[in-house]
Amino acid sequence: MNIELVVCEYTLNVVSAYAPHAGLDEEVKRCFWEGLDEIVRQVPPAEKLFIEGDFNGHIGSISGGYGEVLGGFGFGKRNRGGTSLLDFAKAFGLVIANSSFPKRAHLVTFQNAMAKTQIDYLLLMRYDRGLYKDCKVIPSKLLATQHMLLVIDVGIMLKRRKRSARGRPRIR
Repeated sequence: MNIELVVCEYTLNVVSAYAPHAGLDEEVKRCFWEGLDEIVRQVPPAEKLFIEGDFNGHIGSISGGYGEVLGGFGFGKRNRGGTSLLDFAKAFGLVIANSSFPKRAHLVTFQNAMAKTQIDYLLLMRYDRGLYKDCKVIPSKLLATQHMLLVIDVGIMLKRRKRSARGRPRIR
C-alpha cells in the first residue's frame, strides 16, 4: 500500500509492506522485492519516502558491511530475509530508522509464545536522516496481533510565509 500525503510544500510517500515469510517459495519473495523496487523507483527524489513493514527478516545487531544502512542498534542475529532487506536498503540509499536509536527493552517488534524478535522496520532515505528524532516500539497487551506498535517521531520544518506589505511603505 502506498499513501501520498501533501503537507504544505512537502509530499510524503508512506509505503506499507508485508514480506513473504521464510517458508514460502523464492519466486514469491523475488516478486515481492521487485514490486517494492518498482514502488520506490516511482517516488521522485524531491519527495519524502517512509517504508514501514513486516519484512519477516532479522537484520541482527552487527553491521557487517551495512554500516550506512544500519544504525548499530539492531536485535538478534541476521538471517537471509534480513540480508535481503539490507541489500534492498543499500541499493536505494535507505536507512533503517529503528536501528538508529539505542533502546534497552523496546527493540522487539514481534512476540509469540515461542520467540521475541525484530521483524518490523521503518526505512527512509539516508539524506532524510535529520527528519526523524526517535523511533521506538510501544509494547501493549491490548493489541490483537503479536506485533508491537512501531512509532517514528518526525520533525518537518515548514517555511513561514512572508507577510505582504499593506498600504504605502513608510519612511522614518
